Amino acid sequence: MNRLHTIIIVITLLFSTSANAQDEWVIKADKIDPANYYGITVVNGMIGIVSSPEPFKVKNVVLAGAYDLYGRGRVSNFLNSFNLLNMYLEINGKRIDAGNIRNFKQQLDMQSAAFTATFDYGDEALVKYTYYSLRQLPFTVLMDIAITAKKPITITAASVMEAPDALKDVQNYYNEIDRPHVTISLLTSTAKSPTGKLQLCASNTFLFNEPHGQEPRVIHEMWDNNMHLMKFSKVIAAGETYRYGVAGSSITSAHDADPLNQAERLTMFAKLEGSDRLIQFHKNAWADLWKSDIKTEGDAQAQQDVHSMLYHLYSFSRAGTAYSPSPMGLSGLGYNGHVFWDADLWMYPALLVLHPEIAKSLVDYRFQRLGAAKQNAFSHGYQGAMFPWESADSGLEETPVWALSGPFEHHITADVALAAWNYYCVTQDKQWLQEKGWPILSATADFWASRVERNGTGHYDIKDVVAADEWAENVDNNAYTNAAAIANLKAATAAAKVLGVKADPDWDLVAQNIPILKMANGVTREFASYNGEGIKQADVNLLAYPLKTITDNMQVKKDLEYYETRVPNEGTPAMTQGIFTLLYARLGNGDKAYHFFKDAYEPNLNPPFRVIAETKGGTNPYFATGAGGIIQSLLMGFGGLDITPEGIMQIKSKLPSNWKSLTITGVGPDKKTYVIK
Repeated sequence: MNRLHTIIIVITLLFSTSANAQDEWVIKADKIDPANYYGITVVNGMIGIVSSPEPFKVKNVVLAGAYDLYGRGRVSNFLNSFNLLNMYLEINGKRIDAGNIRNFKQQLDMQSAAFTATFDYGDEALVKYTYYSLRQLPFTVLMDIAITAKKPITITAASVMEAPDALKDVQNYYNEIDRPHVTISLLTSTAKSPTGKLQLCASNTFLFNEPHGQEPRVIHEMWDNNMHLMKFSKVIAAGETYRYGVAGSSITSAHDADPLNQAERLTMFAKLEGSDRLIQFHKNAWADLWKSDIKTEGDAQAQQDVHSMLYHLYSFSRAGTAYSPSPMGLSGLGYNGHVFWDADLWMYPALLVLHPEIAKSLVDYRFQRLGAAKQNAFSHGYQGAMFPWESADSGLEETPVWALSGPFEHHITADVALAAWNYYCVTQDKQWLQEKGWPILSATADFWASRVERNGTGHYDIKDVVAADEWAENVDNNAYTNAAAIANLKAATAAAKVLGVKADPDWDLVAQNIPILKMANGVTREFASYNGEGIKQADVNLLAYPLKTITDNMQVKKDLEYYETRVPNEGTPAMTQGIFTLLYARLGNGDKAYHFFKDAYEPNLNPPFRVIAETKGGTNPYFATGAGGIIQSLLMGFGGLDITPEGIMQIKSKLPSNWKSLTITGVGPDKKTYVIK
C-alpha cells in the first residue's frame, strides 16, 4: 500500500468518525450484534420500553411505581409488565427474523424520543418501524409501522401480548367494539403480581389508515395462558407503502383503582386520537422539555453524549407523579427499582436547575413517605425522621438484610433534607416550604440532634455509619455524613427564618460541634480511622460541592489531589469523576476537568448506543446516577451555576481548551440562558 493511499484511508476514516459524531440528536446502530447488544430505553417517565436486537421485539416493559415482594432479599422489587409491543410480521407466508433480513439498522432520535428500526426483506420489501413511549399520555405507547413493497406481496402482521414469568393468574380478553365510524379491536391481559398485591393490566389495538369499513379483518388467537395475539393480512402492490400502528396502555392497581377497565379506556382514547395526532403531541411535549438544554461547541461527540444523558434524566422522571428514579431509571430491573441517594444527590440537582416542575416529583416522593421515615427513626431509638437507604413504594427500609447500608448509611436523611431545601432555594416557593419542605427539614434536623453522641465541645460525634464511600463500613465521624448533618441542621434553621417560625436552638448548637477531621498533612480525613486506603466513590470531595462545607480553594485543591489518587480504575461508580470535573472547572483548571469529564463515562459505554454502565467495563446500563453527576459537572462545573438561598447564581469557572463555548438554556423558573466562553 503506498503512502498516498494510506493518507486517503486515514482521512476517510477520520471524516467518517467525525460525521457519525456530528449528529447531536441521533444515535445510530448500523450493525446489530445480538451477542454484544445493550438496549436503549424509550421512556415517558412512567412506562419504559427497552430495545431488543431482534426485529419487531422489545426486551422488556417497566412501569414506575409497580413493586411487589419477590426475588432478591425479601424486599419489594420492580416488576416487568406485560410486553405489549412485541409483534411479528410474515411476508408471503414467511416469518421475519434476524436471520432472513438485511441491512438491519436501529437508531434513537433523542429530540423526539423515537426509536426506529429499518431493514430489507430480500427483494420483496423495505420495512420501517418506530415506537414511542408517549410523553403526553403517561401509560400509553405507540408503534408506527411502514412496509414498502418492492414487488406485490401479502403480509400478515400480529401483535402478541405476553405475560412475564413472575406474574400469576393471567387472564386474557379480546373485544371488538363497533361504532358507526370506527371498529376497535382490543387485545387485553391482566394478571396478579407474585404475592397478589398488585393487579397488572395491558391492552392494545391496531391503528389503520383505511376508511371505516375498509380496514383489514382482525383475527384473535389464544396460544396459552401467558400469550395471545391478534393479527390481520393485507395485499400490498409493488411500489406501495402500507402503514399501520399498534397503540397500547399498561397500568396497575398502584396507579389506578380500576386498572383493567382503565387500560382499555386509555387504549381506546389513543385509537381515536390516531397515529398522527399521537406523534405530534408527543413531539410537542419533548420540544418543551428540550427548551432546557446544554450545548457544547467544539466537541461533537461530547454534545451527543450530553444529549443522551439529558434524554435519560428527562425520560426517567416526570412532573406530577411523586415518583423518584432508581439508579437505573426505567431501563430494566436494575437495583430492583429502589430509590437511593442517587435520586436526591445525583439526578435531582440537574433536574432542579433545568426543570423544577419535574424535580418537584422527587421531593414530593420523599414528603409522602415522611411518616414511614419517622417510624424508622423511632424503631432505631432516634427522634424525628430517618429515611431508608433503599426505598420503594411504602417508604419502609427495602435494603436486603445482608447489606449493612440499610441500618447504617444514615447520610441519606441529610441528602433528602438538602434536596428539599434546594427546591425552595431555586423556586423561592414559600408556600411549598411551609407545607412540605419545613416538615422534612425540621424532622430530619431533629434526627441529627438525637443521632449525635455529645462528648463535649467539638465532639458531637456521629459514630458507627456506612460512609458515602461505601467501602468504609461502620466507621466513626465520616466526613461526608458529618458535613451533610451540619448542612441539614443549618438548612432547617434557615428555613425557620424564612417562614418566621422559631428554630430549635439545639440545631445550631449541634451543627457547631460536629467534627470535620483532618490528617497530619492537612487533607480532610474521610473518617476517624482512615489511613490512605482506596475509596469506592467521592466522599470528602463532596464537602466542597454540593455541601459547601469547605470553601477555601487551597483546601479544595489539596483534598482533590489527594483523593483522586485513591480511586481505583475499575469497580467504582461513574459519578465520582463527575465531582472531580466540577471542582477542577471551578478551580480554573478546564483541561484537568475535561480529563475527568471523559473518564467519568467513556470507559463505561456499551454498544451499540453508548449506554452508560455503572462502572468501567460494567454491563448494567443505563446508570442514570452517573449521568446526573456528569450533567452537574456541566451545569455547576463548566457552567458555574450555583444554587444559593437567593436562587441560581453564577460563579467563575473554566471551559476545556477544546470547547469554544457552553450554552445552557431554560435555567430555573425564569428559563434563563447562560453562555460561557
